Amino acid sequence: MAEVSGKSFLPESFPGYTADVAGQIGLLWELIKAPLIVPFLRLCVYICLAMSIMVFMERLYMGVVIILVKLFWKKPEKRYKWEAMTDDLELGNEAFPMVLVQIPMFNEKEVYKISIGAACNLSWPADRLVIQDMVERECLRWASKGINIRYQIRESRGGYKAGALKEGLKHDYVKPCEYVVIFDADFQPEPDFLRRAVPFLIHNSDIALVQARWRFVNSNECLLTRMQEMSLDYHFTVEQEVGSATHAFFGFNGTGGIWRIAAINEAGGWKDRTTVEDMDLAVRAGLKGWKFLYLGDLQKVSLYKKFYVIYSFFFVRKIIAHMFTFVFYCVVLPLTILVPEVDVPKWGAIYLPCIITMLNSVGTPRSFHLLFYWVLFENVMSFHRTKATLIGILEAKRVNEWVVTEKLGDTLKNKSNNKSAPRRSLSKLLGDRIQLHELGFAVFLFISGCYDFLYGKNYYFVYLFLQVITFTIAGFGYVGTIVPSS
Repeated sequence: MAEVSGKSFLPESFPGYTADVAGQIGLLWELIKAPLIVPFLRLCVYICLAMSIMVFMERLYMGVVIILVKLFWKKPEKRYKWEAMTDDLELGNEAFPMVLVQIPMFNEKEVYKISIGAACNLSWPADRLVIQDMVERECLRWASKGINIRYQIRESRGGYKAGALKEGLKHDYVKPCEYVVIFDADFQPEPDFLRRAVPFLIHNSDIALVQARWRFVNSNECLLTRMQEMSLDYHFTVEQEVGSATHAFFGFNGTGGIWRIAAINEAGGWKDRTTVEDMDLAVRAGLKGWKFLYLGDLQKVSLYKKFYVIYSFFFVRKIIAHMFTFVFYCVVLPLTILVPEVDVPKWGAIYLPCIITMLNSVGTPRSFHLLFYWVLFENVMSFHRTKATLIGILEAKRVNEWVVTEKLGDTLKNKSNNKSAPRRSLSKLLGDRIQLHELGFAVFLFISGCYDFLYGKNYYFVYLFLQVITFTIAGFGYVGTIVPSS
């Protein structure tokens, strides 16, 4: 094989020519860095700083509003027309509207009995409640106790969850129902769930959806579930209450909500064009003028609703927040360490992110001591959210791929304890656990951290090495195996 000569890279007449290959590569780097790399990276820094300001303003706005909501605004029972529902002996059960309960599920065998049992124990007249379920044995068991429960399955899984919900509304026995309640297989409603929520729909004809608060029964199972609780608590405590209070709009959670069937039909029904069917329906119904109510301390105001939906709900929270977190902290900031000609101001790299983080922490005060690791975890998750955002925007081939997460957060443990499962090769087992993308970013951040430790002046290596540990933990599949302290 012919040896690679210096002429393969640069001509001997080139200024600064050296016969050493590594030296030529370094020379090429210096030649393109000033006219290309530095301006491009500087532009990326400016864009990230602008996105940081957008996220900060949105978080600050929601923080101020949630304080006003908690301090001054009355409970929904006092702001909306609402009457407690009690058994009326004179009117009989006719005083209660017909309600349909849908429990769509897929591969949730460990937890389906919980949701079915809770649904069948709802405090509501049996002849005014229809329950659709996909487990024949449970349907027969509860039907023998006088519950109006229907065993409902489809021949195909076309349309996934949206297709199942849409198909469930087509049956003749559903036509008398005015409202539909949706529970995922792991949702556990209280017996008085309907009596507390349905009156808002009965007495306020402009409300399409009443969304209930989620609670987490396994938040202490491992560090992953605690991090998820922190993220989702902010979503419920701040984002949904602020959206309901200021614009009567927020994204449907996909479970624990009661829809007015007329509103679903007016908005065009369930669509299987996307796997985020819950948000898709909520946006279409909201833009039709329907209002949503989150059960918390709320007030209803309708100004600038479309602007709120497009800018704050979609653009800032669903696109900017995810992409900014990953691109800035995992790509741009480490690259500025390797290209010291590009400077990131302290307010953009440290001060503003710290304030945003503090505002995000209001949802789960009990996990405040885990806040720093939550930031590192969110940076890892933002990589997947950014990838999902780009796939959706670009309509890539996986845009409508449906991947169901098994419940209870112990998938690997269940598979290892399954004695009847066929033995798999070591390479297959490692392939299921090892995530090369996360490990690749861990290597990149480690190199950047080492360079900053040797030559940097801003001590970014402290953050970078901790972020390396988090990416490495995720890369080897150990995120859901660490149990946090209370």
